[in-house]
Amino acid sequence: MGTRMDLFANEIGARIGKRIFAVSQVIHESPLPKPTQELVQLRASQINGCGFCVDIHGKDAAAAGETAARLNLVATWRHSSVFTEAERAALALTEEGTRIIDGYEGVSDETWGRVRAHYDADQTVALVALIAMINATNRLGVMLDNEGGAYEPGNLATIAG
Repeated sequence: MGTRMDLFANEIGARIGKRIFAVSQVIHESPLPKPTQELVQLRASQINGCGFCVDIHGKDAAAAGETAARLNLVATWRHSSVFTEAERAALALTEEGTRIIDGYEGVSDETWGRVRAHYDADQTVALVALIAMINATNRLGVMLDNEGGAYEPGNLATIAG
């Protein structure tokens, strides 16, 4: 079918998209490690079935030096030896925060404790906001039927206008 609507071709859509991008920039500039940011965005995008965002975050992570092994194993991080304990905590929070409806507790105290053991307050705020923002972006991408495949690494700012 193709993209249903170009968010940035609509005045309100462009304003919303630019604000989402501005929040994402604050998170990107935070002390949360960049590799963790890309892994989190990739994992949430995989869960949500957003091909557009999987394409963006997989390619941007690879361009930033992320290994193919880690990118290929992010969907199975629990059964992989290539992620640090801090990254595992972030990925657990990503999954629980993305799949809130699947668990009666939402984010478990165990996962929250693991996150706080590895990340300071600024990093934790950035991580929580990142998970919320990528989930919102995924939902926009899926509803608008944005397809993955054509993204060129580093062009996210261009897409956001």
